[in-house]
Amino acid sequence: MASKLNLASDDLVIVRARRYLLNGHPVETATSYIPASIARDSQIAQPNSGPGGIYARLEELGHRLDHFTEEIRARMPLRDEARSLKLAPGVPVFHLVRTAYDQAGRPVEVCDTVMSSDAYVLSYELPAR
Repeated sequence: MASKLNLASDDLVIVRARRYLLNGHPVETATSYIPASIARDSQIAQPNSGPGGIYARLEELGHRLDHFTEEIRARMPLRDEARSLKLAPGVPVFHLVRTAYDQAGRPVEVCDTVMSSDAYVLSYELPAR
């Protein structure tokens, strides 16, 4: 993820890992990577990032969000992903990697998400121009 954040290999990152449940059943894991140079002494580095989550904290730190890129792939889960999401045999996952950029064009967060494909519909509305 360091390359997506334009960081050197020895730069530190804050890592936030979450697992989401639907009716008590795991359906998604998401791991965010934020440059430590941005988030080290902020609430982002705490277990609870507070109301509005890390995007609200990034904006409070002066990193007004401008745009996101997303890469989505459908694939069979890795063994630990199948275990973590308690997937039935043969259920694929969506693997989504989102990068958030501030108004200066700096990548400020990469979120690596794995979703059980039987729990989600990916629906997008895009401008024609």
